[in-house]
Amino acid sequence: MNGADALITTLCDNGVTACFANPGTSEMQFVSALDREPRMRPVLCLFEGVATGAADGYGRVAGKPACTLLHLGAGYANGGANLHNARRAATPVVNVIGDHATYHRQYDAPLNSDIAGWAAPNSLWVKSAETPDEVGPLAAEAVQASFGAPGGCASLILPADTAWLETTVTGPVLQPAPRAQVTADQAADIAARIKAAKKPVILMGGSCTQEAGIAAAARVSTAGVRILIDTFVARHSRGAGRFAPDRLPYFGEMAIADLEGVDLMVLVETSMPVAFFAYPDRPSVLVPEGCDAVTLCGKEADGPAALTALADALGAPAHGPVVEQALPPAPAGRLDPYSIGAAIARHMPEGTLISDDAVTAGLPIFTQTKSARAHEWMCLTGGAIGQGIPLAIGAAVAAPNAKVLCLTGDGAGMYTVQGLWTIVREQLDVTVVVFANHAYRILGIELGRTGAGNPGPAAKTLLDIGNPRIDWLQIAGGMGISAERATTAEEFDAAFERAMTQRGPRFIEAAL
Repeated sequence: MNGADALITTLCDNGVTACFANPGTSEMQFVSALDREPRMRPVLCLFEGVATGAADGYGRVAGKPACTLLHLGAGYANGGANLHNARRAATPVVNVIGDHATYHRQYDAPLNSDIAGWAAPNSLWVKSAETPDEVGPLAAEAVQASFGAPGGCASLILPADTAWLETTVTGPVLQPAPRAQVTADQAADIAARIKAAKKPVILMGGSCTQEAGIAAAARVSTAGVRILIDTFVARHSRGAGRFAPDRLPYFGEMAIADLEGVDLMVLVETSMPVAFFAYPDRPSVLVPEGCDAVTLCGKEADGPAALTALADALGAPAHGPVVEQALPPAPAGRLDPYSIGAAIARHMPEGTLISDDAVTAGLPIFTQTKSARAHEWMCLTGGAIGQGIPLAIGAAVAAPNAKVLCLTGDGAGMYTVQGLWTIVREQLDVTVVVFANHAYRILGIELGRTGAGNPGPAAKTLLDIGNPRIDWLQIAGGMGISAERATTAEEFDAAFERAMTQRGPRFIEAAL
C-alpha cells in the first residue's frame, strides 16, 4: 500500500465514494490507485470548474462530501469560482490537490505555487501531508472538517512522493461534530418577542430551506409570522405538499419596500441581509429603520430543530399550511421565461432536482413552478456564474434515479460548457435548458442601476455576446448530446415533455 491507496481507502471508509477529477502528472498515483478501490467512482471533468461545481452539487443532494482531484495550485485556481459557490452553500467538499514531491518544491518548478494560499479563502481546513504515514489520518480529518459548522470545503494537499511511497497507515472513521442546539428557554424568549411585535418576520437559510425546516417554518407561520428565505439558498424543498415561504427580493430597494413596517426580524441559520452589490444612494443593509434584528440560531446550529422549538413555544399546531398542486395550462405563442416556466411546471416529475444558473430568466420560472409537483431547487449561492451545468452533474451522480434539470443562461453556460461532455460520458439523466438571448442581460440592467449611464458603442461590445452568434445546437451536438431548439412556447412545451419522458442526456436551446 502506498500513500495514494491509504488516501482513497480512508475516503471510502468515511463515506466519500465519488471523485470529480481533472488530474495531472503529480496525481498519477491517485489515478492508478482507483483501480484498487472499487468503492470510489471516478468522474472525469474537462475543466476544474466543472469538477468543483459537480462536487458542490453532489454534496447538496447527498448530504455528504465528494472529493475533487485537482492539479496543483493552478488547477485549484481554475476551480475556485465554483468552490466559492460551495462555500456560500456550506456544502461539504474534500479537495485533494496534488503537489510537487516534497524534495522538489525547493527548485520552484514552473507549476510551483502557494497552494495553501490559493485554497485558504474557500476552505474551512487546509493541510498538507508531508509523509505517507500522514496521508490517511489527514484524509479522515478532512472529511470530518468538511461537515463543519455549517460545513464547507476541506483541502488536503498531496505531494507526489507522499502518494507513491509505501505506508501501512490508513485513517480512522471519524464522525462529524453535532450541530449546536437551541434551548427551550432561548426559543421561549424569541417567541415572546414575536408575540410583542406588530409585524414580525423570520428570515431563514441553510438547512432550514429543506424538507424538515420548511415543515417547521409552516407551523411557525400559523402564529402570524411571515416567513422569508434568503434570496439564494443551497437547496429549497418546494412544490405541492410543502409550505411556500416568500423569497427575499434580489434588488435591495425591492427588499426594503417588501419589508416596510417590519419591526422584528428573526434570523435562523442565516446572517443580516445585505444588498448583493453597493449602489449610489442606496442602503447596503436590508433591514428597515426601526426594526430589531435578533438571532434564534446561527449557521453553526440545527435550524430545523430551532424552528420546531420555536413553533412549540408559540403553541403552533402540529402542521402548517401547504401548497396544493395546480399545474398551468399549455403555454402558447411567444417564448419567454414565463411560458417556459409553465411548460416546466406541467411536465417535470416529482422529485426533480433543479440547478438554477438562469440569471435573468430564473425568477419567472421559480414563480411559475410554485405549485408544481414537489421538487428541489438549488440556487447560485455565491453569485459566480458557471455553476449550472456542473451542479447538475453532481446532483445526477448523487441521485441517479432522479430527473435533473439544469437552467442556464447562455453567458453562464459558456463558462463551463465542457460539462456537457461529462453528462454524455457518464450517461446522466440531465436535461440542460439554455436561455439564448445572446446578451449579458443582467449587466445591461446593472449598468443603469449603478448610475454608469447608457452604454455607447464601446460599452455595448462588453454586453453583447451575439457577434458571433453562438450556435448551441452545434456545440451540444459536438459533445454528443441530443439537442433541439425551441422558438415558440408550443415548441418548447413539446420538447420539454419529450425530455421528461425519456431517460438520459437532453439539451434544449430556448431561443429568446
